[in-house]
Amino acid sequence: MARVPTCLGFVVVAAALAGCRATHPHHGPPLAMMPPPDMPRELSKVVLPVYTIEPPDILVIEAIHIVPRSPYSLRTGDVLAINVIGALPDAPISGAFPVQPGGMVNLGPPYGTVKVAGLTIEQAQEEVRRVLAMQLREPTVSLSLMEMAGKQQIAGQHLVGPDGTVTLGSYGSVPVVGLTLAQAKEAIERHLQQYLEDPEVAVDVFAYNSKVYYVITEGAGMGDGVVKFPITGNDTVLDAIANINGTTQVSSKKIWIARPVPNSDQMQILPVDWKGITAHGIAATNYQLLPGDRVFIAEDHHVALDTQLAKAMAPWERVFGFSLLGVQTISRFSGNVLQGGGLRGFFGGGGVQ
Repeated sequence: MARVPTCLGFVVVAAALAGCRATHPHHGPPLAMMPPPDMPRELSKVVLPVYTIEPPDILVIEAIHIVPRSPYSLRTGDVLAINVIGALPDAPISGAFPVQPGGMVNLGPPYGTVKVAGLTIEQAQEEVRRVLAMQLREPTVSLSLMEMAGKQQIAGQHLVGPDGTVTLGSYGSVPVVGLTLAQAKEAIERHLQQYLEDPEVAVDVFAYNSKVYYVITEGAGMGDGVVKFPITGNDTVLDAIANINGTTQVSSKKIWIARPVPNSDQMQILPVDWKGITAHGIAATNYQLLPGDRVFIAEDHHVALDTQLAKAMAPWERVFGFSLLGVQTISRFSGNVLQGGGLRGFFGGGGVQ
């Protein structure tokens, strides 16, 4: 019976070793298509293809020329340029006046407010002249639209939604997925022509969220890590690993790029010479990263083996621990209680009188 724990220990170790070999057949890069000699590298980078918009990119749109179609009815949020000849010397009227909630324009004391919401530019000009004529003698009013409220719905940052469109508020949505920036500009201007006269906008990408690469670190049996980074067009393997603050204690020096091959079930593997691209400064395997690349950092198989052994042995250690505790308890009772020591012997001599 004394040999049983030892035998079980050997059985557990052998099973763990076999399981580790089955789980980790090898720790090098898989066999696949090898890189061609003209693959972009640190010292021979290439310009990425023209950027195409996809969810969840964020676009920034600037409204360069936004003029409403005539006739345009004023509404809250519009900004009017008003200039009055013949106003009081100590209370001139000249400058920008926003249309406030309720559709009112405040001309300041002592003139008060004028309601212009729902009126055209010409009607609003006549209404302002009429109100001022109650206090001024033959005022001459010049009124024009300086900024329309709808401009705020067009200009600014716009998230490309899951349906591939950007929303322009009351002007509706415009499909932009799969378009370049120039094509998106044309699509947005064409859409706005329904509401505006000769609209002109500028479109740029505020956040490149759809084109990314991944850094995957094996966790040596403690879970793998995956981190996503946006493509900047200048990233290399060394940049990717710098973004995760280097390798971990469970990482090996075996690193490669797994690059998806379009319209194929094969993969392209680019092995990385970690010592070469770091200590030796050799740029041959410091490849330029492309959208969709997976930078894979393999685990240290010794650490992985230790982790697997610890997982396999932990349940048996608990069983052996309980067994040992039981044996010690029985020995204590049989040596002290059952052989005449009574409870006094079991509790170390103090005991019960």
